[in-house]
Amino acid sequence: MSDDATIDAALVSGPSAPRAVLRDWRTRLHREMQLNWQLYVMILPVLVGFFLFRFYPLYGLQIAFKDYNIVSGIQGSPWVGLENFIKFIEDPFFFRVVKNTVVLGFWTLVISYPLPIVFAVLLNEVKQQHGLFKRVTQSISYLPHFIAVVVIVGLIYDFFSTDGIVNQIAVALTGEKVRILGTSAWFRPLYIGSVLWQGIGWGSIIYLAALTGIPPEQYESAIVDGASRGQRIRYITLPGLLPVISVTLILSVSSIISVGFERAFLLQQPATYNVSDVIATYVYRRGLIKFDFSYGAAIGLFDSVIAFMLVVAANYLVKRTSEDREGLW
Repeated sequence: MSDDATIDAALVSGPSAPRAVLRDWRTRLHREMQLNWQLYVMILPVLVGFFLFRFYPLYGLQIAFKDYNIVSGIQGSPWVGLENFIKFIEDPFFFRVVKNTVVLGFWTLVISYPLPIVFAVLLNEVKQQHGLFKRVTQSISYLPHFIAVVVIVGLIYDFFSTDGIVNQIAVALTGEKVRILGTSAWFRPLYIGSVLWQGIGWGSIIYLAALTGIPPEQYESAIVDGASRGQRIRYITLPGLLPVISVTLILSVSSIISVGFERAFLLQQPATYNVSDVIATYVYRRGLIKFDFSYGAAIGLFDSVIAFMLVVAANYLVKRTSEDREGLW
């Protein structure tokens, strides 16, 4: 008898059925842990680390609803309710930081999200006899992912500074230097370009893995039927990637409001605040530099809630628009 059948039979057998089901479940769990205790020991450090760095810090979120004072501590600080959130909405910089965050996150997603898919499809179309070229291309495209963001920004400053290689080429061609760093018009292209260069190869891995799951017989049948390469991509490759594309799109939508702190902070200058000052950098300035911890926590929580709502909305839209009605949940 299956476990479901055992549970169903126990539920209708009498008032003590739930206790019997719970006792049976504990017995099976204990036996499972005895048989595979090595696996549970291996996963224990991961669970402990996840609890310490993911769940335990949630305790501190309550300072967003308090007038936090370091001396009084979290418990001793007075409760102020939604005062910090109202303060942020009424902040004169509210519209600027939200607008910059949404615009930067939106264009980053629009430009950087589809290109790893295109790159994976192009690599998948490389013929078998060019396997060495394919492997070398993949390896080179992965390398920027392992370079720290601070190093990437340092390279940008070296290339685009007044005496950098870009201006040297500009002087050789036009006789004039171009002011790039510290200019508002260039901040977003530099930001999005660095994200794209660093992530296109690494982001294509999951799509290349999904492509290996498409049966080769489908391509062979399509070739026999006279389908062109473009038709094979349209009717076999892309439909095969669609489930993975749906999941990654849902997970990526939150980046519209959750723009990373490090890259924006390192690239921005006071002259570019009008386009580079995003929620994450504003939290840093108000929460850490000015020691307004409650206000900074409230802004960060506001950002996280909006990002969660975007993920839920994206999951709902994917389930409504896709034929298989599959989303993350």
